[in-house]
Amino acid sequence: MKIPTMLSELDALPSVKLGDYILRFELEDLTPFSQEVAFRELRETSENKANGIQELRKLLQQEENLIVPFDNDDWLVRFLRPTKFYPQSAFELIKRYYSFKIKHHEIYNDLVPSKEENIFKANILSVFPNRDQLARRILLLELGKKWNHKEVSLDEVFKGVVLFLEAAMLEPETQVNGAVVIFDMDGLSLQQAWQFSPPFAKRIVDWLQDSVPLRVKAIHIVNQPKIFNMVFALFKPFLKEKLRNRIYFHGNDRESLHNHISPKCLPKEYNGSIDLPKVSGNDWYELLLKCDQEYLALNNYGYIKDREAKERKKKNKSSK
Repeated sequence: MKIPTMLSELDALPSVKLGDYILRFELEDLTPFSQEVAFRELRETSENKANGIQELRKLLQQEENLIVPFDNDDWLVRFLRPTKFYPQSAFELIKRYYSFKIKHHEIYNDLVPSKEENIFKANILSVFPNRDQLARRILLLELGKKWNHKEVSLDEVFKGVVLFLEAAMLEPETQVNGAVVIFDMDGLSLQQAWQFSPPFAKRIVDWLQDSVPLRVKAIHIVNQPKIFNMVFALFKPFLKEKLRNRIYFHGNDRESLHNHISPKCLPKEYNGSIDLPKVSGNDWYELLLKCDQEYLALNNYGYIKDREAKERKKKNKSSK
């Protein structure tokens, strides 16, 4: 019997209880709303899905030195959905995804939640427990007065975001509807602004634009002081038109934010009316800790040396 190593293979998913609320990742089948979005925006039909999985698997089997779980249909669909079920496009995305990990190996080596306690304990990074009106996940980063840059580096922030979005990629609803990001820059100081650099900006933009298999539908900047213009100037040269058009600056104008995210989906600090327990970074860390096995499994995949790749592929074939 095969021992489950990935969350998509488990019968009971990890969860954390917050009062009467259960915090967990959502691996259920698509809702009728999301089925319609998938059909309309992503070309998702039973035929396209089956053909996409079959063709993508063939392409991956032919790629030298790349070890991936190509026998796991759910894993393949993670890359097929953001590329609208075009197998060649999904294949290219997978190659970029793993090439990015090699290029930035100092970030990805042994990246698991249990080794990144610092960023979550700082409580500057969290995901809302609810989705927005379009069923998108909402990621919040508070990089102003709540961020102690001497205790939490930007590399740690990036690792935390990667861990969150890797988990979001598991969720069918998020694969289809995507995610939105809110950067709350309230109280950003000059010393904090100096932490940003062109190489860091390029890494983030390259990751978002070319290497992450997730539909990032919008980035909202709120409460930003004038000094934020200096930070954004570092990112601007690397932005392609598609992502640039998805970045919105709201300042303290909550109505402007509400034009994109319904106040019914926002907490009180953003003039919203959602009545759910506030989920801290530490709450999410408690849940992510229970998912270490997923990240350990993910870390076994990617481009590896020629001899090791041949040995592992041979072992995989003999075990079937």
